[in-house]
Amino acid sequence: MREFVPIAPGKVGVYLCGATVQAPPHVGHIRSGVAFDVLRRWLTARGFDVTFIRNVTDIDDKIIHNAGHDDVPYWVVAMRNERAFSRAYDALGCLPPTYEPRATGHIPEMIQMMQRLIAVGHGYAMNGDVYFDVRAFEGYGKLSGQRIDDMLASPDSEAQIKRDARDFAMWKSAKPGEPYWDTPWGPGRPGWHIECSAMAEKYLGSHFDIHGGGLDLIFPHHENEIAQSKAAGDKFANYWLHNAWVTTAGEKMSKSLGNSLLVDEIVKRVRPIELRYYLVGAHYRSMLEYSDDSVNDAGQGFRRIEGFLQRSHEFLGGDPLLLSPNPSARPEAFDAAMDDDLSVPQAFAVLHETVRNGNAALTEKNAGLVGDAFYATIAMLEVLGLNPWSEPWVGAGHADTESVIDALVQVALQQRQEARARKDFAASDAIRDGLDAIGIRIEDTPQGARWTLEQ
Repeated sequence: MREFVPIAPGKVGVYLCGATVQAPPHVGHIRSGVAFDVLRRWLTARGFDVTFIRNVTDIDDKIIHNAGHDDVPYWVVAMRNERAFSRAYDALGCLPPTYEPRATGHIPEMIQMMQRLIAVGHGYAMNGDVYFDVRAFEGYGKLSGQRIDDMLASPDSEAQIKRDARDFAMWKSAKPGEPYWDTPWGPGRPGWHIECSAMAEKYLGSHFDIHGGGLDLIFPHHENEIAQSKAAGDKFANYWLHNAWVTTAGEKMSKSLGNSLLVDEIVKRVRPIELRYYLVGAHYRSMLEYSDDSVNDAGQGFRRIEGFLQRSHEFLGGDPLLLSPNPSARPEAFDAAMDDDLSVPQAFAVLHETVRNGNAALTEKNAGLVGDAFYATIAMLEVLGLNPWSEPWVGAGHADTESVIDALVQVALQQRQEARARKDFAASDAIRDGLDAIGIRIEDTPQGARWTLEQ
């Protein structure tokens, strides 16, 4: 966040385009929530009072379509999937937003904004629909770097009834069997873009600091939000942050590609904290190629950090006060990396260097250096939402018994490997014998140690 200057000293307002709850979330959906949770944590760590808004779009064409397919009211589909998103956010350690407004709860605010836009000549009503006149707004296309004449027609409604094919619908007249709300222009339902303009204004005012969302929202969604809000007289957002996609086989993750990986399913085979570690590790603006193997590789790296924390905690006497994060313990290089557009990969490099130094200090039995590394590691993990000894991870359940056993065995295997590296074969054999005594058999292979559990 280089040269970030908030509008109000000490306070930061953040609006994140949240879930459109047409289906349960796959890991691509949830990356945005994790990335902006790190942003929020870092702003808080820097001393700002953060108001964090993450909306829920609970009415749109696909929600209505899926409700018709299931023969249930639209709100059944919306609520079912909103709960699935909430489970996913909670499972991956995302702090709850300050407010989480639903679109359907803010119809009056949308109507008022559309009335303002019509009054100043930027909106117009036709046959029960309400449209935004893109040519009346100077600067339309600036965020996405596009010219109006090069844009395709908006898919919101029939082009022949609009002033310009690129005008987009802020309000859609009711169709038979669809949900609707009464307005001065007749019954209907909101368009996608007016929802966020109205909710951002209600909860953050006419001028706020940061607006975020996925890369795919730059156009048309965020472009249209800017047009509506600024045409209505708002200054709107000062900064825009967009996270990149999660891909599989080089393609954006989506249900249509048949490669959707639901979070509810992934956390049955992957520790949630390790999935978060994997998602956090890449820069938020970098594409991330998902595979179970990649997550497992990341998990091994995280377990090395956990192993260091556990050994350090025991070496330092197991004082519970050691578990409290101390912000002053964070290395300056870590803070500099996070200040540089949330460069988590650079911050991870500092984190892992600290752990390596801490392990060396353990070998040397240097309590002072071990303590410094321990405190620094805890403080950095706290910022990233990865401190295994803080909420929500303390006492959190794992996916299943096997994943619990695997996590514990991996810590022991790491300790055994480090003992062998320093030629402490007595300690190495003791770890292996201890595992053997409880029915865990270790096999050393060229690819590393493997374990099996004898029944």
